[in-house]
Order: sequence, then C-alpha cells, then structure tokens
Amino acid sequence: MPASADATGRVAGPAQSRDTGGVSPTPIHELEFAELFHLEPHGPDTYVAIGALYPWGERLYGGQIVAQALKAAAITVDEARTAHSLHSYFIRAGSPREPVRYEVERLRDGRSFSTRQVVARQSGGAILNLSASFQVAEDEADVQVAQLPDGLVPPTEPSLRDNSWGAMLQRVETDPEHGGLGCWMRLDANIGDSPIDHVCGLAFISDGAPARAARSPHPDFENARRDRRKFQGASLDHSVWFHRPSRPDAWHWFDTKAHALSGGRGLVTADIIREDGTEVGTFSQQVLLRRARPKS
Repeated sequence: MPASADATGRVAGPAQSRDTGGVSPTPIHELEFAELFHLEPHGPDTYVAIGALYPWGERLYGGQIVAQALKAAAITVDEARTAHSLHSYFIRAGSPREPVRYEVERLRDGRSFSTRQVVARQSGGAILNLSASFQVAEDEADVQVAQLPDGLVPPTEPSLRDNSWGAMLQRVETDPEHGGLGCWMRLDANIGDSPIDHVCGLAFISDGAPARAARSPHPDFENARRDRRKFQGASLDHSVWFHRPSRPDAWHWFDTKAHALSGGRGLVTADIIREDGTEVGTFSQQVLLRRARPKS
C-alpha cells in the first residue's frame, strides 16, 4: 500500500526497531548492510527504508540518505544501465526515529541514458532531493588521470589515526600537518555481488570525508583533531561521479581538497582511488561552516 503518515504524523513503513516494532532507532553497528539497503515498495515508484542511529545522535547520516535514494532510483532503471553520476541537496536533517520514504520520478529513458529524480521524505517534509543519471556500457577510450600520491602510507599502517564510526564504515586519516587532508575509507560489511549495491555502498562512504577539509582554510583553523568544537557545520549538497566499477569493501583513498570558503560555505572535492591505483570516482560537497556560538 502507499506510504502514509500514521496517527502520530510519522511515515508508515518498516519498523525502526527489530525487537519492539516501535520507533526506537537501531544503532548502525547492529545493522547488516542488507537491512540498511532493503527498500520496501509502497506504491508505484515509491519505496521506504529504515533509518539508523549513528554515534553523534539524533541526525541521520547524509551518506545513508543519498545511497538509499540512489538505490530507489536504480530499481526503476534497466539493469543494463549503471549509475554514472548523482547530484543531491540536503534539505533538512533526517530523524533516525522514523523510516524514510523515497519517491522516484522517471524523467527520461533515452537510447543511452536514463534520468531519475528522487525526493526523500519524513513526517516533517522533504529531507533530500537527488538527481541521478544511468548509462548503458559503451566501448570507448578509458584514460585515467588521477593517481595515488607518491609515498602514500597504506591504510593498514599503524601510524594512521583510526577515525571509524560504528561497525560499517572504516576510516583512517593522515595527519594534516604530515600528509594533507585525505583519508582511506572502506565499507566493512557483507555487501554481496550486486552492482547496484556496490555503487550505493560507494555513495554511502563518500559522505564520510569532507568536513575537516572544509575547515582547513578557515583563519581559526589550527588542528583538525581539536578544532571540531570551534565550528558548527552541516552538509548542503553532495555530488558523485562514478568512473569505474568498484567494490566499496575495498580500501579507497579520498584525496580531499578544499577549494573555497565564503559566506559560511566551504567547497570540497576529492578523487576516489582504490588501493590498487584505479580511479573509481570523484566527489564534491558544499559544507555549511560557522563559528560555534558560545553557550549562554
């Protein structure tokens, strides 16, 4: 049946707690990849998925919403067409205490490309707008430009700082004073062999990189580890271009760079390069960045 709001105003859909069937959110470390990316049909081109509780509290992880929206779009596209890009805007914070409804609009199916628009909603209204494009495979030139930096420390090097959260996303970071603002990331999950899940998994981890790079040009920036409390921030938009297939459970280097800081907005981009040296994607994100206001 179509997704709808119940008597409390929440979106009807999968239970948010596997034990109680109520609205208590399940912590991300207790979820399997298949559970997080299971989309339940709720009417024509409409799907509902669960949220998850992340270590920072009552806000959904933006990468989860982007990845679930991309999967909703992919379900409506011929399997011979794979996602080559997505562009999304975060409209308001998502709550982990209710499901998310994904409404897909089929904008066009051409000879080579299919275009979809997805709006993610909760009871408070739209939380994300995403456009995605899918393409049939083409036998054309394949040239790689971006490369792993010379002397890059591998992700298993003990000297790298482990900044993972939960049990699903692994992230190890270089010290900004000794190696820049990049990081290694991978999805630590049983993801299977579905190409759709692979591209959605890469979209999921791609939102885990930008924040500290966005802070780096700020005149008050001194140290990436200590300066987080100096600023208030949120993701404004997020784009990913998928150049080549890749399993997200492999280590990927996100060569994150800050490009601009103006009007409280920081622009960040990164090449996404697998540990074997294959460039698999590029992402960009604008981050809202404000000085933290003193507590009264």
